[in-house]
Amino acid sequence: MRQSNKIKHRNSDIGELFERATSGERRAVGRLLSIVEGGGAPADQVARLGHPLVGRAHVIGITGPPGAGKSTLVGKLVSEAEKAGKRPAVLAVDPSSPLTGGAILGDRVRIDANNVNTFIRSVATRGHSGGLALSVPGSVRVFDASGFDPVIVETVGVGQVEVDVTATADTTVVVANPGTGDAVQANKAGLLEVADIFVVNKSDHSGANDVRRDLEIMLDLSHATGAEDVAGGRAPIVMTNSLDGDGIAELWTTITEHYEHLVESDRLVGRRSHRLKTEVRSRLLTGLEGMADHLLAQRFEALRRASDESTAPSELSEQLLVELFAGPNVDD
Repeated sequence: MRQSNKIKHRNSDIGELFERATSGERRAVGRLLSIVEGGGAPADQVARLGHPLVGRAHVIGITGPPGAGKSTLVGKLVSEAEKAGKRPAVLAVDPSSPLTGGAILGDRVRIDANNVNTFIRSVATRGHSGGLALSVPGSVRVFDASGFDPVIVETVGVGQVEVDVTATADTTVVVANPGTGDAVQANKAGLLEVADIFVVNKSDHSGANDVRRDLEIMLDLSHATGAEDVAGGRAPIVMTNSLDGDGIAELWTTITEHYEHLVESDRLVGRRSHRLKTEVRSRLLTGLEGMADHLLAQRFEALRRASDESTAPSELSEQLLVELFAGPNVDD
């Protein structure tokens, strides 16, 4: 019988994988990423071994609505990174089916495969909202520890308030394109607040200049964008055509300048502290959710029978919370 991922990896095996990965072996990097995606104790061990080695890679988040051309844009960006002597990695997040749990994981098809030094990995959201998968922080850590720089995280198409890419990235790039709604919709979705850089892709299409104008107007009206860019508080807008490469060099320069600004202004430390806090919070919530599920399975029916019909769900919740935090797990 096949052993589960949670028990088949010994700590010594993971340590050896890290030694091979940091020496440049791509197969070892892939195995570490698989362990992270599998979760459990082996993934925790990868996090412990990798954490002292991280902090060197520039993490770039690419987000925006479906069909904006994010994957093609990423393919051009990694070419620019390689021209600059970089060793980029791409983590492409695909949505999981709510019915089957499966994912196509097809982003690498649209990313130029001629970039021989680039490591491309697709991962499924597995139902996690916000455009990212729970394994993303761990996967970014593996890439960083293995010497890849930059690490580009391409999210699934976002909807309103699904902007948690900012908790993973040093630089957040929001991609828009003609025909996907006006800048007011982008503002409602929270994208104006999280963008460090805006890209209007498919700049050869009619309406591209209108999208730029709308973004300019919304940025003028919104004085609290939350962006910390090289222009001193307002996110720059770059026009690109990812199919023929127009504007890609300018975009790469803008991304590089933003990172340099973060380093020089000491804001990078704050962003990475926020990233660590967000990951810890996510792990806490995951652990609490598991404890809550266990307690519900063990105690809900007994509590319901012991209560009268007038007992509200809020009261049952309060009783379960008391049991959850006041003593040992209840097994009967």
